[in-house]
This record gives sequence, structure tokens and C-alpha cells, in this order.
Amino acid sequence: MTPEQYGAMFEACGGLCAICGKPETRTGRTGSILALAVDHDHDTGAVRGLLCATCNTAVGLLNDDPQLLAAATAYLMRKVE
Repeated sequence: MTPEQYGAMFEACGGLCAICGKPETRTGRTGSILALAVDHDHDTGAVRGLLCATCNTAVGLLNDDPQLLAAATAYLMRKVE
């Protein structure tokens, strides 16, 4: 992805994460806010969108597995009494 393509994608999403809809808030070693991560399909290499560090980490920890994400969602939706 070129810087121009990233810029166009960033503008298209309004600088917000494609999952949580929030801007990036994490900072790097220099104290500056990190850029949104370029998320891609690990099998095809196709770019899916831009994600904040938290959402990018979550997707990665779930191994990009929609079934695992659905199971996690079901778990979080359960009523605890």
C-alpha cells in the first residue's frame, strides 16, 4: 500500500477504526499517536481496512477467525446472575 492509498483510505474512514469507530489513542515510543493499522486478510493479502491498535490486536489474537469471534460475542452476551 502506498502512502497515497493509505491517505485515501484514512480519509474515507474519517480517521476512525473500522471496528470500534474511534480514533487511535495509543502512542509510540516518541509519544506521538500511532497510525491506524492496515488490516489485511492473511490468506489473500487483501486489505480489509484500517484498525486501531486495540482492535487490530483483538482480531489477531482471535486468529482472524469469524467463528471464534462469534463464540466470544456469544460469551460476552450471556447474562450473568
